[in-house]
Amino acid sequence: MYQIQTLNKISPVGLEVFDRTLYSWGDEMSAPDAIMVRSASMHDLDLPDSVLAIARAGAGVNNIPLDKCAQAGICVFNTPGANANAVKELVLLGLLISSRRVVPALNWTQTLKGKGDEVSKLVEKGKSNFVGPEITGKKLGVIGLGAIGVLVANAAAALGMKVYGYDPYLSVDAAWGLSTATVHAKSLKEIYENCDYITLHLPCNNETKGMINAVSIGSMKAGVRLLNFARGELVVTEDLLEALAERKIAAYVTDFPTDEMLGNDNVVALPHLGASTPESEDNCAIMAANELKNYLETGNIVNSVNLPNISLPRSGASRICVIHLNVSGMMSKLSTILSEAGVNIENMINGSRKDYAYTIFDSTYEVEDDLAAKLATIPDVIRVRVI
Repeated sequence: MYQIQTLNKISPVGLEVFDRTLYSWGDEMSAPDAIMVRSASMHDLDLPDSVLAIARAGAGVNNIPLDKCAQAGICVFNTPGANANAVKELVLLGLLISSRRVVPALNWTQTLKGKGDEVSKLVEKGKSNFVGPEITGKKLGVIGLGAIGVLVANAAAALGMKVYGYDPYLSVDAAWGLSTATVHAKSLKEIYENCDYITLHLPCNNETKGMINAVSIGSMKAGVRLLNFARGELVVTEDLLEALAERKIAAYVTDFPTDEMLGNDNVVALPHLGASTPESEDNCAIMAANELKNYLETGNIVNSVNLPNISLPRSGASRICVIHLNVSGMMSKLSTILSEAGVNIENMINGSRKDYAYTIFDSTYEVEDDLAAKLATIPDVIRVRVI
C-alpha cells in the first residue's frame, strides 16, 4: 500500500482521488512514498529514503529544495493553472482598489462612527479625498503570460483596458488562449514606458529577482500603479518605497507584505490571499493527487519542476523507471545490463532536463528485484524503480 504524507491541510476532495484499497494518507507517516504539501517549508526537513515524489498543491515551489530532491531521485510536481482563476480575480480587485482608493476610504468612513446625523454631510464633504481614476481606457502591462497572466490579460481587455503582454518564453498553448486584443510587447522597456498599470506574473529566479528596482522604476510612467501577486522578491523594497514617496509609483498592491511596507498609505498589502478560495484549494489538491497517483502507479511524469516530463503508454509485463544524470553513454550501459539479463525491451522513452534524465523501459518479461539493484550500481544512476 502506498503511503502519502500531508504536510499541510489538504482538501478532502483531492485526497479522495486516491483508491483507499491502495493508498493511506495522513500527517504522520514513518516511511511515506510521497508527500503532498501546500506552503510548509521543506528546506530543513530530512526526507526519508522511501520518498519517491513530492506534489505541491499550488504553482510556486520556493518552499521545496528542488536540487536536493533531484539529487535524491525525488520527483517534484506543482499544479500549474489550478489556482489561476482565483489569482486572476484577486488581481482584478487589485486593479480597482489601486485606482479608486477604496481601502483608505473604508478606513476613513469607520472613523465617522458616533457622529449621528452628521455622517451624511461628512461623507459628502470628505469623499473628495478619495478620488481615483477609472481603469477603462488605461494601459495595462502584463509581465509573464502563463496560466494566470493570460487570464488577467483577457479579463482586463474585456473591461476596456488596452493590454500589453510581455513574455519571452510564451508557450504555444498560452498564445492560443490569449486575446487577440493584447499588444505583443517586445521588451520590458515597452511595458515600462507605455503602461499606466503593471502586473507581475512570473517566477522569481536568478534572472528576475529584484527586477523592479530603481533603474526599472525610472523607466516607468509617472504615477504608474504596480501589482505583485507573483513573488515578493521580484521587487526591491527600498527602491519601491522611495518611488512611492516621490509619487513615481502611485500605488503598490501586493500579496507579499514586508514590515517596511506596512503603514504606507499607498501600499495595499494582502496576506497572501491569491489562491485562498475553496475552489482553488480543491483544484490544486485534485491535480496534485492525480500527478502522484500517475507517477507512483505508472512512472509517467506530468508537471514536474525538477525532472523531465515523460509519458509512455504501458506495454509489457514490467516497467523499469530510471532516474540518472544526463551524461553520455548512459543508454548504452542500461541497455547492456538489460540485454545480458535476457530482458526483451518492448518499448522505451528517454528525456532530460538540465543535469538530470529519466528513462522508462517496458519489458515483456517480469523483471526481478536483483536486476533493478544491478542497474542501480551503474555510476550516475540515481534511482531505479520497477513497477
